[in-house]
Amino acid sequence: MSGAEFVFGSKPIDIASGQGVTLTDTNGNDYLDFGASYACTPLGHSHPTVTEAVQEQAAELTYVQGSYPVDVRTSLYDRLAALAPGDCEKVWLSNSGTEANEAALKFARHATGRSKIVATMQAFHGRTMGALACTWKDEYKEGFGPLAGPVEFVPYGDREAMSEAVDDETAAVIVEPIQGEGGVNPAPEGYLQHVRDVTADAGAAMIADEIQTGVGRTGDLWAVEGEGVAPDIVTAAKGIANGLPLGATMVKPWIAEDAGNHGSTFSGGPVPAAAANATLETLVAEDLPGHAADVGATFVSELETLAEETDAIRDVRGRGLMVGVEVKTGANPVIGGMAMNHGVLALPAGRTVVRFLPPLTVTEEHCAQVADALRETL
Repeated sequence: MSGAEFVFGSKPIDIASGQGVTLTDTNGNDYLDFGASYACTPLGHSHPTVTEAVQEQAAELTYVQGSYPVDVRTSLYDRLAALAPGDCEKVWLSNSGTEANEAALKFARHATGRSKIVATMQAFHGRTMGALACTWKDEYKEGFGPLAGPVEFVPYGDREAMSEAVDDETAAVIVEPIQGEGGVNPAPEGYLQHVRDVTADAGAAMIADEIQTGVGRTGDLWAVEGEGVAPDIVTAAKGIANGLPLGATMVKPWIAEDAGNHGSTFSGGPVPAAAANATLETLVAEDLPGHAADVGATFVSELETLAEETDAIRDVRGRGLMVGVEVKTGANPVIGGMAMNHGVLALPAGRTVVRFLPPLTVTEEHCAQVADALRETL
């Protein structure tokens, strides 16, 4: 058993290289990446600006522990503080989304002096012990208990259930603006503001998990901005460094003032920090969130037209370039058919949802090609 098969299982496509929105396998076959990069490459593969930044930083300094100021890391702190929604101006850097969420949960518990966490059904927040405790699906948790608690789960989008769950023992509510692994489920209109209101009333922290929705994917730099909501903590990862491992936990001052003792050896490594600076600078300068909104709207429209033509699709949902198509058959046969017969890579979100998370640089022509591949596969 190989390392990949031990942890992930192994796909029948060996990837050799990537350029822009295209991945190439070891046999020279090209594939449109609408999911293989898991939202981690918003600028596309091997983006020259990121590549140059990484190469220059690696030649200058690859590592020094986080308590020693380094210009590239300090620049990233300042950049994220300026770009963060609301006044989440204090930044903690880590290596991944699950670490970013783990830090968020610790910070919230210490700052409030409380322990209870409220999470939502179908949520996915990571696989470390704290983040896993807030993840809904039993499949991810089997054999790893007991997990950190107490955690209370409520139905996603249910305002009344959220109001009943949040009390004076609640440290935080952790919520995705659009559930990713749970099926690409956008929050109902006004739901995130309701979470904001009930947490503020209870003196609890609102944690917005933007691991998948952030960095421009939904058409805004942060999905909560599209709802006009300012959480106490925002977590980011995946696309923040265009494929290099980096996570960020951005918090309001009241959280940072009493966040407790937390640390990480590789917090804010110079090379990932350089990649993140280049990624965020390019993303903003080229208005890729706006591009994602425009192209994503066209893509969703094409998929909705397809849904009208066939009874094989139950629903099309999402925002920007985070799109889910719920099919009546299992998602995996559809994904396999698109990959092997049409050179399109997607990924599942649960058993029946085909999920599309392409680089934000895709064109309407790319989206039309994917819609045609889905039509022929169905």
